[in-house]
Amino acid sequence: MAGVRTVWQVTDDGDFFCPDCGGDRRYQRLEGRRRLTVLAIPLLRRGTAGPVVECVSCRGRFPERVLVLPTTTRLATLLREAVHSVALGVLAAGGTEAEPARRLALEAVRDAGFPDCSEERLLTLQATLAARALPLVATEVGETVAALTPHLATPGRESLLLRGARIALADGPYREAERHMLNAVGEALWLPPADTERLLAAAATASN
Repeated sequence: MAGVRTVWQVTDDGDFFCPDCGGDRRYQRLEGRRRLTVLAIPLLRRGTAGPVVECVSCRGRFPERVLVLPTTTRLATLLREAVHSVALGVLAAGGTEAEPARRLALEAVRDAGFPDCSEERLLTLQATLAARALPLVATEVGETVAALTPHLATPGRESLLLRGARIALADGPYREAERHMLNAVGEALWLPPADTERLLAAAATASN
C-alpha cells in the first residue's frame, strides 16, 4: 500500500568504459528524488538518490568514479602520445646522427599508432624540440607520459621506459642529456629512482 519510489532524471551523458560490458559504451548520469507513495501516488519527499552512472547498453549502474576510467579509445590515444613523446624526447636529447636511433624511434612511433609517420616528419618534429632548452622538453615529455601513468600496470610503465632506453643506446652508451630525459620519464611513470636506474642498466647490458 505504501512505499518509497525514486524518480530518476538524466543530467548528463557521454561515452565511458563500462565495467560490466567490458568496452566503450554510452552512459547517462542520473540523479533521483525519493518520494513516499501511497497507492502508487507520490506524497512526501524523502530526499535524493545518486548521482549514479547508468550504461545505456546493459543498464548497469555504477558510482560516478567509474567515469575516471578512460575509454579504450582514450587509452589508445594516451599510449600513442606517450610513446611518440618519449621517442622524440630521447632523439632531441641524443641527436639523430645515428641511423639505428632514428630507425628505432620511427618503429616505436609507428607501432604506437602513427603508421604513416615518415622519417622526414619525425626529424622535423625532433629538430623543433632540439631547438628548445632540454629541461623544458623533459618537463613537457613528462607531462604527456604522466597522463597515461595512472592507467598502466608496473610492467607497462617499465616497458615504456625501456623503449626510450633502447633508442638512446642505439648509438652507443647513454649521453648525459639522454639520462636526464630518461630519468624524467621514469619519474613521470611513478618509478622509484632505484627502479629507473636498474632498468636503464639492464637495457645497457642487453645492448652490449
